[in-house]
Amino acid sequence: MSEIARFSAVGPEADVAASPTDQFEAFFETEKDQLYLALCLVTRNRHEAEDLTQDAFLRVLERWDRVAEMEDPHGYLYRTAMNSFRRRYGRALRTAKRSMQLIPADDEIAEIDEQDAAVRALAGLSPRQRAAVVLVDLLGFRSEEAARMLGIRASTLRMHASRAHAALKETMSHE
Repeated sequence: MSEIARFSAVGPEADVAASPTDQFEAFFETEKDQLYLALCLVTRNRHEAEDLTQDAFLRVLERWDRVAEMEDPHGYLYRTAMNSFRRRYGRALRTAKRSMQLIPADDEIAEIDEQDAAVRALAGLSPRQRAAVVLVDLLGFRSEEAARMLGIRASTLRMHASRAHAALKETMSHE
């Protein structure tokens, strides 16, 4: 006996084939409670489970002419429901991450503007002040290591860095 006959409105033993609408309605009545319960367990939210159940049946109805011919329309229904759940879950997760700023904004123009502002601010410093700021503040070297790289004493490097910080603070307060 075919899968379609199983879902006919008059029963699997009938010789007369039911209309596609009757077949879908019988399929719906047979599967709706089981799918809803499964989705309640998956989502842990009865409202979301209800929405997903309705969405899955709507998608199946839209394709019923092909789904009815499948060997396992029940499996197709569940796969459709689970795919919808995964899509919703993924969208919700991405939205939550964006709202909590766990995903950095993909704004290359803002990044370029920030880099340009930093380059312009550093341009007003002397070469030694720039080197001190870059090595210590941007690259994270200790003042002793940075001083060795520049061939100066650590105290001299700290003096250049201090003057650079004061000049940058002054420049930034005018902008």
